[in-house]
Amino acid sequence: MPTTTAVKSFGNYINGEWLTEERVFPSINPAAKKEVVGYFQASSENTAKKALDAASEAFRSWSSTAPTKRAAMLTKAADILDSRSEQIAEELTKEVGKPFGASLNEVKRSAETLRYYAVEGVSYTGETFPNDDPNLRVYTVKEPLGVITVITPWNFPLSIPARKIAPALITGNAVVFKPSSDSPLVGYRLVEALHEAGLPKGVLNYVTGSSREIGEILVKHPAVRGVTFTGSTNAGEQIHRSVSLTTRTQMELGGKNPLIVMEDADLDEAVQLTVNGGFGLSGQACTGTSRAIVMKSIKEEFTNRLVQKAKELKIADGFTKGVSMGPLANEKQLKNVLDYIHIGKNEGAMLLCGGEQLTGTGYDEGFYVSPAVFTDVTPGMRIEQEEIFGPVICVIEADDYEEAISIANNVEYGLSASIVTKQLNYIERFVKEAEAGTVKSNRTTTGNLMNAPFGGIKKSSTSTFRESGRVGLEFFTQTKTVYFGH
Repeated sequence: MPTTTAVKSFGNYINGEWLTEERVFPSINPAAKKEVVGYFQASSENTAKKALDAASEAFRSWSSTAPTKRAAMLTKAADILDSRSEQIAEELTKEVGKPFGASLNEVKRSAETLRYYAVEGVSYTGETFPNDDPNLRVYTVKEPLGVITVITPWNFPLSIPARKIAPALITGNAVVFKPSSDSPLVGYRLVEALHEAGLPKGVLNYVTGSSREIGEILVKHPAVRGVTFTGSTNAGEQIHRSVSLTTRTQMELGGKNPLIVMEDADLDEAVQLTVNGGFGLSGQACTGTSRAIVMKSIKEEFTNRLVQKAKELKIADGFTKGVSMGPLANEKQLKNVLDYIHIGKNEGAMLLCGGEQLTGTGYDEGFYVSPAVFTDVTPGMRIEQEEIFGPVICVIEADDYEEAISIANNVEYGLSASIVTKQLNYIERFVKEAEAGTVKSNRTTTGNLMNAPFGGIKKSSTSTFRESGRVGLEFFTQTKTVYFGH
């Protein structure tokens, strides 16, 4: 169970010091909206500039620091996260409403991410090229970009920052990190661990506040050489358009992820995969299953089982034993989901269950909604095309594989997609034909390995540099080709 402590104020971290502003804002528990998890700095543009200047100043010495020393700091920070995993997981659940078990897994995964890049970073290097001149060596070296701005969302408030900050630091870059204002405490804990691990001042800077006030300088400042952002497509497009010609962007954006269910699928398995992908984390994952495209011959039975499963889910505070779904992250999320329920009904889709704001004991003080299943959804409906980012699943009928893959691809997003079938020919076709950066068979659309590339196509990404895995180091480095003659 969570502990009760006095509400604290948490400072920005700039040039190795914890600093405060004149104004603060609260981080609210979405399961109990009257509970303040902590107060954080409502930073000004001038504060953001100080952080960028500190990073720029620290870059030169950090970029020349031995890779093994950088790696040792990441490893020590990972150990610190592990030693505080219960506390941080508790704070994560309080801040974003995630079930405690999922929060604990996120803390452990984040620590492993730091360790992973500590290892990969010390062996990341260029190539040597054969040539006909015996007195010439031609090779490439990997050099850090410089100052990197990291902007992250609230749904994975520790693991997403970790998979951005760790590769940035191990390759010798300096970082300015702005977490979501809905989850600044969890981001603070990551920075705190890296600070205690001995990171030199200015190498990592942490600034909280409104994107309206500090977002522009964080991406437009002339010192910034790279911006890595995870969030909505609209925000990502705005950042991508606003940066300078010499500033790289890495954008991981929205999704409208399909799961195709073929006639030969094990229906219980298919339904469970749909529930896990669509209702896990209250549907608040960019890779969440939002469209179940089901063959006509099994659609009725699949839908009946899906509705039954949805009704059985336990919805409660993230600390409740056996909880399946916690609250939505904030009031804006709740309104957005309820608005889309209304839109779906008006479009002619049939709401079979859920989609209601929950009230009564245990619910009145939080942002709770029941998991929703729509049927009679047709291609082109807004609920079939637009990212809802909540526990809403649309069941769409298809006559055959050809129609299913056409429906799956007929959206502006291309993040994750999956198919449930025993037939290898369908799987092989799906792997080739699905327009998504991550393609799966007989698995949920959610989840990815830390050592495998992650990213989307179409409007789910800028389709430039992938995150995670060894290729996740590429965004943070530039290649210099050397002709060494003698």
